[in-house]
Amino acid sequence: MSSIDWIVLFCTLTAIVLYGLFKSRTSKNLDGYFLSNRSLPWYMVLFSIMGTQASAITFLSAPGQAFTDGMRFVQYYFGLPLAMIVISISFVPLFKKLQVFTAYEFLEQRFDLKTRTFTSVLFLLSRGFSTGISIYAPSIILSSLLGWDIFWTNIFMGGILIIYTVSGGAKAVAYTQQLQLGIIFLAMLLAGYFIVHQMPSSIHFTDALYVSGASGKLNVITTGISKDGFDWKDKYNMVSGIIGGFFLALSYFGTDQSQVGRYLTSKSIKESRLGLLMNGLVKIPMQFLILLLGALLFSYYQFNTAPIFFNKAVPDQIFQSKAGDTLQQINEDFEQVSLLQSKYAMQYATAVREDNLSKKIYKDSLQFATQKANILRDKYKATLKNADASIDTNDSNYIFIRYVVDHLPIGLVGLIIAVIFLASWGSIAAALNGLASSTMIDFYLRFHKHNSFPAPLNIAEKKNYQMSKWFTLGWGIFSIFIAQFAHKMGSLIEAVNVLGSLFYGVMLGIFLVAFYIKKINGNAVFKSALFSEIGVIILFYLDNQNIIGLGFLWLNVVGALSVILFGFLFQNFEKRIVKTA
Repeated sequence: MSSIDWIVLFCTLTAIVLYGLFKSRTSKNLDGYFLSNRSLPWYMVLFSIMGTQASAITFLSAPGQAFTDGMRFVQYYFGLPLAMIVISISFVPLFKKLQVFTAYEFLEQRFDLKTRTFTSVLFLLSRGFSTGISIYAPSIILSSLLGWDIFWTNIFMGGILIIYTVSGGAKAVAYTQQLQLGIIFLAMLLAGYFIVHQMPSSIHFTDALYVSGASGKLNVITTGISKDGFDWKDKYNMVSGIIGGFFLALSYFGTDQSQVGRYLTSKSIKESRLGLLMNGLVKIPMQFLILLLGALLFSYYQFNTAPIFFNKAVPDQIFQSKAGDTLQQINEDFEQVSLLQSKYAMQYATAVREDNLSKKIYKDSLQFATQKANILRDKYKATLKNADASIDTNDSNYIFIRYVVDHLPIGLVGLIIAVIFLASWGSIAAALNGLASSTMIDFYLRFHKHNSFPAPLNIAEKKNYQMSKWFTLGWGIFSIFIAQFAHKMGSLIEAVNVLGSLFYGVMLGIFLVAFYIKKINGNAVFKSALFSEIGVIILFYLDNQNIIGLGFLWLNVVGALSVILFGFLFQNFEKRIVKTA
């Protein structure tokens, strides 16, 4: 990066931190630290919810996801608006009426202590691991740019985040996310403009769409149905998106404290509902545009030679070893194929614009050249892997950032990288705040011998306020530890959602029983949740081993419904035992 980019990066990040700390002045108690004294308007709730979702993974990995697999990932969000309606109707009024700090307090009142504790543990596990992945995402950038070892980069990135989050609390998170989102949208629009602008002068936006569409990158709507019937293993289609996405969104926004804590900061039920419903309307178009960047980037590299491997951080000694000559030859072959891609892409775009009958021939030629390029990429990666097994050959997370660093104008490079850092800070700060609040409320205050829960929380407020900061610090360190193992997880945006699906379905099932099925008691729901969680993990393992075919979104549906089903079974079993006795 140029010195100007470093200045832009430093100034942007410093301004955000100072603004957040300035706006974070609040009462030094639990209500102020975790919930901003429940005083935020709906638009601040909206920005906070969106900022918590839009992590660095979204802006770093989503374009790479579209580049490699097309835009069908957007269907993952199709169930979100429906989930926002259900949460606004059922979850928000109860949580606000009870004046809870965490969603899990309600479960003890409805069921018992063990159910509350078990659900809170599931949240801590899922969000703790996911936060580690979120720390790793911006570390990729620093590691790639500066040549730093990823181990020390994770520590450096995590350390900055810990200081930022421990100092500010929920109010700092909300106010910085408001400013962050404005900068993020501006930077991504500029990136999209330059991707199209830097293509050949005869190629316009619509031409770029035709080229990416010819290679299957505009597959926004897919049914998942083939001649053999519905493909349950297909991860992203209309059915899995609406049903599986609905269950995942319902569990994420209804049971994950990092999100529940965002709308509990509102000053009224109406403000919480407005923030959630607006999020349901805005999120799909936002994700569509971010994925569109990846599809446009694919078109850009049809007209310009792409790197055969997007991650620059490959040890030099590999190119000096026996594998070096093989890698060089594969790269030369790839460059020759890239010239053919550029030729066929130009011919196809021209034929489509002129409605030439030969467009079908050029489209087939372009697809064939793209197929050949992909084969050479796979061969290159396999050679790298054979030379050094420690190299992560899944480079989809580096596609967008490689374009940014190599091709964007000076100054904008620094701004885009700042955007990725800002997105990371916003989501991780909210996650650490949620993890600390659950640890403080559901464990420390609940079980600590000097506290009798549910006694008023104004006792020893200063001590509890300081203890909350220590819990935030502890979870920050834990997340850094997890980040050290995130380098072989493939597409990060997919990995973090797979991880959530292992726990969210069961958590949602517990809350659905709590809200809607009064006949099931605490003992029955606890046993059913335990059995269901074990079942979800077994299903995931079997799917991972290709023994069964089940996309990860369906794990949320299976988890939630199995809690309800087993809950009825255990409840009826207990009734029979009582009658027999």
